Amino acid sequence: MANFQNPRSPITGVMALVAAGFGLLTIFAAGAVLFGPGRDLAGATIPFVLWANLILGFGYIAAAVLLFNRSPWAWRLALAIAAATLIAALGFAVEAMRGTQVEPRTAVALGFRVAFWLLVALFARRARV
Repeated sequence: MANFQNPRSPITGVMALVAAGFGLLTIFAAGAVLFGPGRDLAGATIPFVLWANLILGFGYIAAAVLLFNRSPWAWRLALAIAAATLIAALGFAVEAMRGTQVEPRTAVALGFRVAFWLLVALFARRARV
């Protein structure tokens, strides 16, 4: 069984690869909606949420690199990403409450992103990366 407390655990590398993949997918998806072919498929979008996702996608990759390199800054960046995503989610909620047409799946995706990055931050902090 993997030792989650050991910063040299292979779980750290797996977590970093998942975070990097998540970052690449986020950049691709947000970019496709903002700049091209995904615009018609996205439905009712909130532009600042798309821009936040696009920008944070690069942060996801940076956090993955820090985690992979076992940097003590990994947990801090992951926590900052979770906080920034939460701010975007709150803005999304305000827009929805104002009556702006939104996609419910966006709320689910934002909640998932916040939870994922809190988990990465907790893992990195507990592993003392």
